Amino acid sequence: MMHIQTLILGAGAAGMMAAAHSGPGVVIIDHAKAAGEKIRISGGGRCNFTNIGTTPAQFISQNRHFAKSALKRYTQWDFINLVSDYKIAWHEKTLGQLFCDDTAKDVVAMLRAEMDKAGAQLMLNTSISDIAHDGTHFIATLTRDGTETAVTATNLIVATGGKSIPKMGATGLAYQIAAQFDVDVITPRPGLVPLTFSDDRFKLLAGVATPSNVTTNDTTFSEALLFTHRGLSGPAILQASSYWTEGDAITVNLIPTADLYDKLRSARTTSPKKALTTIMSQHLPARLIDYIKDEFALHGNIADHSDVRLQAICADLASWDLLPSGSEGYRTAEVTLGGVNTDALSSKTMGVKSVPGLYFIGEAVDVTGWLGGYNFQWAWSSGWAAGQAIKAAHK
Repeated sequence: MMHIQTLILGAGAAGMMAAAHSGPGVVIIDHAKAAGEKIRISGGGRCNFTNIGTTPAQFISQNRHFAKSALKRYTQWDFINLVSDYKIAWHEKTLGQLFCDDTAKDVVAMLRAEMDKAGAQLMLNTSISDIAHDGTHFIATLTRDGTETAVTATNLIVATGGKSIPKMGATGLAYQIAAQFDVDVITPRPGLVPLTFSDDRFKLLAGVATPSNVTTNDTTFSEALLFTHRGLSGPAILQASSYWTEGDAITVNLIPTADLYDKLRSARTTSPKKALTTIMSQHLPARLIDYIKDEFALHGNIADHSDVRLQAICADLASWDLLPSGSEGYRTAEVTLGGVNTDALSSKTMGVKSVPGLYFIGEAVDVTGWLGGYNFQWAWSSGWAAGQAIKAAHK
């Protein structure tokens, strides 16, 4: 039987961060062939590893205060300093998003190096079963290459993520473990996910993108919208999807800069004989104008339309109400909303209040960030918090 101090389930962002900070006697396992696979594919292969504007306001949870402690004690600047210490070049994109200049593999290698410095043992192609607790230790069976090994651990950190992207091996293991130990779980659902329409209404517009404001449930995001064969995607939709539930409508503002009316009035003077659709195609994608011309009655020449009519057209374009039939689900969702109820956890340690030594971190917890590096920052912060708590307890 293997006797260890801390067993970590999941060698993703949160799990590796915890392994690097939990002190001696750490074994971290994952069923995958390589550690940090979600890190590797994120950000188009360059890993949007944090956001310089990170605050608790960018996180969704039934307890909006829960994330404050971990985010305050291990900040985006702490992780940026770590990246810089490893000489990983990075750059800022829009809205404070930070990416590696070269490859996301640099971040994986950095975390592996931090784990090695801490003496953590990584076991890949390894699964876990028969988890139990005898009042003092966690007891489980690890299976690797067909060989079973019994293990006891003082601490168990669950960093197995949520259900998003099942083709990468995502499962509901964290929720199963929570249920086993009578820890409440907020019903999981896909987040940061494209929205779909059962009638394929936007199929002809697939590939068209445009700036927009997208609003649902009193929350608005101002970013690009992308039409797809199945519905709507793009950053504005992905962000809004985390606040959307089935049956809710969304409102799309196709003219977020709000100056189209003035441009149309000017064109009516300078180009009165041009078709309204021709003028509007100078300000919005031509394929989009062609698609919506009948719905919004964009007919005739620009000279045919009064100020009142132009104002009405702009008002319609600024408040296009749509009712999605669903989302693309966990298959393409970047994150999982919901998860282990934060009421069961200490916000300082990420430990389960009723089961000493049991911790849930990262995406497994009911804390979900916006698009743009926030979920990685939650992984770093929550993993660090759990690791520090364990290290302090065993000094």
